[in-house]
Amino acid sequence: MEFIPFNSRYTYHKSPFGAVPAGQEVTFRIVLPRAFGCTGASLIVNAESGSAEMAAMRWERMEGTAEEWWIVQYTPQTPGLFWYHFALAQRDGGSLITRFDGGIGEISGAGTCFQLTVYDPAFQTPDWIKGGVLYQIFPDRFYASGAPKTGVPAERLLRKDWGGQPLWEPDADGRILRYDFFGGDLRGIAEKLPYLKSLGVTALYLNPIFEAESNHRYDTGDYETIDPLLGSAEDFEALCAAAENAGIGILLDGVFSHTGANSRYFNKDGRYPELGAYQSKQSPYYGWYRFTEYPDQYDCWWGVDILPEINEENESYIAYMAGENGILRRWLRAGARGWRLDVADELPDRFLDALRAAVKAEKPDALIIGEVWEDASNKISYGERRRYLGGAQLDTVMNYPFAARLIEFAITGAAEGFHDAILEICENYPKPAVDCLMNLIGTHDTCRILNRLATHGSYVSTDRDRYAGGLDPAERAEGVRLLRMTAVVQFTLPGVPSIYYGDEAGLDGGEDPFNRGCYPWGKEDRALLAWYRTLGALRRAHPVYIDGEYVPVSAALGCIAFERRGRGERLLTVANRNEHPIVYWLPEYGYTALLGGEVRGRELFLDAKSAAVLAYNI
Repeated sequence: MEFIPFNSRYTYHKSPFGAVPAGQEVTFRIVLPRAFGCTGASLIVNAESGSAEMAAMRWERMEGTAEEWWIVQYTPQTPGLFWYHFALAQRDGGSLITRFDGGIGEISGAGTCFQLTVYDPAFQTPDWIKGGVLYQIFPDRFYASGAPKTGVPAERLLRKDWGGQPLWEPDADGRILRYDFFGGDLRGIAEKLPYLKSLGVTALYLNPIFEAESNHRYDTGDYETIDPLLGSAEDFEALCAAAENAGIGILLDGVFSHTGANSRYFNKDGRYPELGAYQSKQSPYYGWYRFTEYPDQYDCWWGVDILPEINEENESYIAYMAGENGILRRWLRAGARGWRLDVADELPDRFLDALRAAVKAEKPDALIIGEVWEDASNKISYGERRRYLGGAQLDTVMNYPFAARLIEFAITGAAEGFHDAILEICENYPKPAVDCLMNLIGTHDTCRILNRLATHGSYVSTDRDRYAGGLDPAERAEGVRLLRMTAVVQFTLPGVPSIYYGDEAGLDGGEDPFNRGCYPWGKEDRALLAWYRTLGALRRAHPVYIDGEYVPVSAALGCIAFERRGRGERLLTVANRNEHPIVYWLPEYGYTALLGGEVRGRELFLDAKSAAVLAYNI
């Protein structure tokens, strides 16, 4: 087919671009060859709720002698997902325009429907996070203040060799029965706020800080108590206050789908004085859990018996978490600026609705980020279409789709399809959610990005034999070079770049727990660290990164280029993954290099495995 009858990502086909608030009029336009002989056209819209609508299109105009345009306006009235396609009438029959690759439609009934996301017009996301930089900290491994601690359980294995390899001793069944602790704490984070400020950081996401048995603390023991090895509630309040003064907001990790078996709520081994659900059906927490044969058979997270699963629709649990004096509001009052929700796709709608209401009632500009690995706009979880981004639950999500495509490009050089992956999210998510996406390239759940890039993703790991990292000088040099390029793209995409602590310093590490090593204070890769500081300064200096439009320029032959446009600026990012330098032909004259590369007229000279950012002189 030599023509494209419809492309949902071009505003002359669909305007405005992407998701829309309920009540917003949307214009649809299809382009047909005159020779097709169309006698009538209709827009067919099917709501996720099951209702269907048909809107007749009107003939708009001829374009030259070969094309004719048909147009219609449609206004969705309620938030939700809508699926649409076009029906065409001819003298001898009819055809459909359905979706094929990206936003492109073809005259064929073999494709799928196009998605239209409609969100609550009142949906807003916090402005303070937009255009900033997020930094993720695994608290035990960032910095140890050396301050004395009280109430630390005697059985904890306390390490004195900061920077040593994390302990990995699974038993015969693959379970971890002993955890090591290096002593990073909240006071240590507070001491390093000037360092974080130098990176341009505006938000800190802390992995769990509440009392727990493990060093990762996803087995919550007590939501009301800071883990004694990290400090106290007073230390947390002091950290939040100091961070606020530095222009940095603190985000807490909310682990609400399960607790630890030895929590005060389940209390399997009787570590706490009050009755837990495992000990007695008379426990106030008994209804929080689901037992199939009391007390030893119960629902647990992914079959892990040390993580009993919560019934998040239990009224008592919802009140404990989302009540006026519940956990969510309590820690916001203590100074937190928001929550990151662990396994958000395992939390039911009823709980998420209550959570948002509580968080926004306490602090309207608090941020709610959900851990969702797929496209969060249309995900089906536990047999139900989820409504995370309709305006009543999450503000935004961890942006794994961007990460997957960016890392694939960095490892393989496959540029084709890059823009489709980015535009898919920009099109499907409400713009308020896009502007505060958590754009990660590594987290506590993934192998260190340096190692993934250095080995070109070739490491092999199993549950019993995990890749621990370890790079020779040549591998490290390759990893750093690719990381510099990757970080430029990460920092200039829509959303907010997220640095996993130590990545900016060249921290080596394989998969969990080896990706959770100690920050290498005094042993940083100084050049890489300076590069990250430059990227942070770039974002601070250019307001286009707050909410600027994403405009694809090219993606081919191992090179990608895109612009961000808005607020009186046009900034172009060009990344060359080739093994050789390139000369990139710029879209027009008038660009100036801000970072990397050399501009001569309309030519950009760019080294192998590197990236540049250019400003267009408007």
